Amino acid sequence: MARTKSTKQHKSKAMRRTLRREVPSTVGLLADEQDFAFMTGYGTFAFDDHTAYLQEVDGLLRALAAQGVHTTVALFDPEDFLEFCRATGIDPDTAESRTRFTAEVATCGASLPYTGQPMDSLVPMLINEAVRRATWEYATLLLARLGNCAECGEDIGRESLDRASRLVTRLLEQAGPGSHHLVCSVPAEEEQLLAVLHAECTAGEPVHLAEAEGAEFVTVLAAGIAVESTGGVVLRTTEPGAPDRLHGWRLHRGRLVALSAGEVFSAYCTDADTGEPVSPEPGVEYCPGFEIEDPGTHH
Repeated sequence: MARTKSTKQHKSKAMRRTLRREVPSTVGLLADEQDFAFMTGYGTFAFDDHTAYLQEVDGLLRALAAQGVHTTVALFDPEDFLEFCRATGIDPDTAESRTRFTAEVATCGASLPYTGQPMDSLVPMLINEAVRRATWEYATLLLARLGNCAECGEDIGRESLDRASRLVTRLLEQAGPGSHHLVCSVPAEEEQLLAVLHAECTAGEPVHLAEAEGAEFVTVLAAGIAVESTGGVVLRTTEPGAPDRLHGWRLHRGRLVALSAGEVFSAYCTDADTGEPVSPEPGVEYCPGFEIEDPGTHH
């Protein structure tokens, strides 16, 4: 009788461990030392040293991975956490509140799947993800605020998004086969908007953009088009057995204007902060931007 009961308990624990591997986990990470210092003001927060805290998080992530648990790492922002607690009427100085906020961030905030990245790689990756999301949100809000055209009644933001999408597709089509790395930079009132897009193009096949990355790039370009901002787009193409090719365009009154080879060289070989010349990158061709058939500027 006792043996039967013991066997059942052992089987139950084994089944529970098996089930645990099918339940995903989320870990909130205080990536910034200043954010960490803010959280030490809560009595229920157990850590007082950021380096030791990161080591413990790293150990936890490794342990979960060893158990076969899929884990998401979410960026924990103390200010957003405090706003969340105020909005939901919960006490911020509890582990339960931090858990609830972490679950919320994993759904709609900056987060990454843990795949064994070392902490010194995971932290900057998570911060970059947060910056990328903030840029997209800012550009989206900017487009939404523009409203409708006073002359034709068309939604300016939506029209700019459609136009930017067509421009990016045509640019990649004309760039031809290869691995393409695009960067779009648009100055805004509060910050410089920056978006990056990677695309693999094969001869004879239509251009396909990664859904999230493509949408973010198009949104930032659309913001520059809609407000007729300065800024520009640079393109780097890599093909096996050939030097990388660099092309560039500047935004002018809502249009992409091709740069000359000399202008592309100057842009890449000048220090943005000091204005001093920088040695050209070996094995790279500085090429003019090619003319892109423009789908037209909104009046």
